[in-house]
Amino acid sequence: MPELSFSQQTDDDFYKARNKALFNRIQHFLTPEEASLISLSDLKKLLKPNNETYKGMQAVPVNLIVGSEGRYKDFDNQFFPKNAHLKARWESIDRAHLQNIILPPVTLYELGGLYFARDGNHRISVAKARGIEFIDAEVISLQSEIKLKPGVSMKYLLQQIIAYEKRVFYSETSFGDITDYWCLDFTTAGQYDVIYNHILTHKYYLNLNQEEEITMPDAILSWFNKVYMPVVQVINDAKVMKKFKKRTISDLYVWMIKYWDDLKHKFGEDYPIDQMAVSFTKTYGTGLFHRITNKFKKIILRNHMENSTISSENPDSQIN
Repeated sequence: MPELSFSQQTDDDFYKARNKALFNRIQHFLTPEEASLISLSDLKKLLKPNNETYKGMQAVPVNLIVGSEGRYKDFDNQFFPKNAHLKARWESIDRAHLQNIILPPVTLYELGGLYFARDGNHRISVAKARGIEFIDAEVISLQSEIKLKPGVSMKYLLQQIIAYEKRVFYSETSFGDITDYWCLDFTTAGQYDVIYNHILTHKYYLNLNQEEEITMPDAILSWFNKVYMPVVQVINDAKVMKKFKKRTISDLYVWMIKYWDDLKHKFGEDYPIDQMAVSFTKTYGTGLFHRITNKFKKIILRNHMENSTISSENPDSQIN
C-alpha cells in the first residue's frame, strides 16, 4: 500500500474510533460513569489485593481488558480514544498493524479475573478498534479472592463486589439465621465491615460488668433488635427514604449513625434521634431535578473553561 494510502487509512481509522467514543459519551450523557474506562486504582481500593505475582507472557482476550492503571481518562469504556492528542501515537500503532509489523507485548495487571493496562493502552485501543480477539501481554496478577465478570462500568463491578461481601458476611456470622433478616443490603462497598464493627462494639458494652461473656450470636441479635431496628423505625417514621430512592435502608442506617455521632459530639449525648433524622434529610436529601441541575451547571462550567483556554491560546479564535 502506498505511503499516502497508509496515512489516509490511519487517519480514517482514528476518527472512526474517536467518533465512537463521542457517540458513547452522548448516549451516556446523564450517566457518564457508565462510559468511563475503569480505574485500576479505584478497583484496588475496593478489593484491597494482598500480593502480586508475575505470571509471564500470555495471550489475553482483548474483551477482558476493562481498565487502565494511569490512562483511564484518555479512553472510554470500550478503549476508544477520547482526545485528539492521542492521534499521533494511535495512528503509528494502527500503521504497524497495516504493515504487519509485530509489536512488543503490552503489560497488564490481572485482578479478579479481569485485566487492566499498565503499559500499551494505545495498542489495546487499536486492537479493540480492529476487532482483534487476543493480544500478547506480560501479566502481573494481583491476588484477590473474588472473581469478577467483565462489565462495561465500575457500577457493574461494584454490584458484584457488594454481592460477594454480603455472601461472606452472612456466611461467616450466620446473620440471616440468627435474625431472620436477609435484606441487609448496601449500594457501596465495605459497609459489611462497618456493620461487623458496630456489632463488636455493641458486644463490648454488653459484656461490661458481666461475669459471663455474651456470645456472638446473642450480641448480633441484641444489636439487631436494640440498635439497628430502632434506627430503621425512625427512618421509616420520618419518611427519609423518599429523599434517597436509589439507596437502601441499610445505607441510611450507616450514614445516619455516623451523622448522629457527629451531632452528639457537637451538641451532647442527649441529641434526639428523630431530630437527627430531620436534620440529616434536610442536609443530604436532594431530588432528581436538583441533581440534574447541578450536572448541567458542571458541564456548562467545564465547557466555558475549555473555551476560555482555547481562546487564550489562539487570539484569532475570538469573535469581535
